[in-house]
Amino acid sequence: MTTAQNGILLPLPPVARYLCFSLEPGMPSDDCRQTLAALSALSDLADGERTVVGFGRTLVSALGAEIPGLRSFPALAGRGVALPATPSALWVWLRGDDRGEIVHRARRIEQALAPAFGLDETHDAFMHDGGRDLSGYEDGTENPTGDDATRTAIVGPEQPGLSGSSFVAVQRWAHDFARFEMMPAAEQDLTIGRRRVDNQEIDDAPESAHVKRTAQESFTPEAFVLRRSMPWAEGRRCGLMFVAFATSFDPFEAQLRRMVGIEDGIVDALFKFTRPLSGAYFWCPAMADGRLDLSPLAI
Repeated sequence: MTTAQNGILLPLPPVARYLCFSLEPGMPSDDCRQTLAALSALSDLADGERTVVGFGRTLVSALGAEIPGLRSFPALAGRGVALPATPSALWVWLRGDDRGEIVHRARRIEQALAPAFGLDETHDAFMHDGGRDLSGYEDGTENPTGDDATRTAIVGPEQPGLSGSSFVAVQRWAHDFARFEMMPAAEQDLTIGRRRVDNQEIDDAPESAHVKRTAQESFTPEAFVLRRSMPWAEGRRCGLMFVAFATSFDPFEAQLRRMVGIEDGIVDALFKFTRPLSGAYFWCPAMADGRLDLSPLAI
């Protein structure tokens, strides 16, 4: 019996680290399979709870496998905005409450994946003010909870080959706080569509307000995702690591297309002070007997 990687559904941790790996050029597929099998066997490391693992389309294709629904991130563009696509072979989300322990766990994962995989990016994240973005606004207010969260994020038994797995969209957004802080407080609220002081939605906010652009129930079909985003900061740069799980990429993509104004030409006001630096899609396999279930990849 397969179950979801528990870290997908658990509350956000105090600290986190994100690792992105590429497949080394010329690496034989058999060596890659052996490396992934060895990683799965390290149940104290790739446990699906403290460590969530996702596979990109490039890796799945290199293995000669096919995961229905797994595709490449769309490089969309609208009026004055462009969304980059930055695919990776393997994505790892390390969750915990001790940054030092996460550092050492990341080193162990890097060692376990060498020499088949090379580490391309490392980004640290953290909980801020009970779950707020660095802008001060609550993130994930409309997140589904309980059974609804499971139905939103985890593939059900109606897809036996994928049951217990999930699809995740990952974007790293960089905030321009000089620009944000030049905006009056009322304009900041209208940009988000909620009042920062009490998190109440503003009924007469403009159509460009982020809340109105991405209202999950306003799509047909409804576009619900389970957000697991956290702030990040490196030197003088900072922003939000946007992470959204769902049973397919369709809900996220519907929101993204509306944000850049593809449907009606209205660009999300969020772009006034923030831009995405990256964008990638991954498939997160289920767990079976305490290990990553790699059987859909013939491993």
